[in-house]
Amino acid sequence: MARSCAICGKVSMGGFNPQSSGMNRVRAHRRYQPNLQPFTQRDNKGVATKLLACTRCRRTSLKSAK
Repeated sequence: MARSCAICGKVSMGGFNPQSSGMNRVRAHRRYQPNLQPFTQRDNKGVATKLLACTRCRRTSLKSAK
């Protein structure tokens, strides 16, 4: 099972390592992983659920509505 955010569904993404010098810029493959953190989310009834969420979703869910 792939590691993904339980809220937004963000998954790992492919890319290339940056090359700093050289005439023939050989691009090395790499994988960018989402920053997943354990998070306890409570629903309206007060039931707590543990899940893995990316830091953006954690921050947004902890904000108070204006």
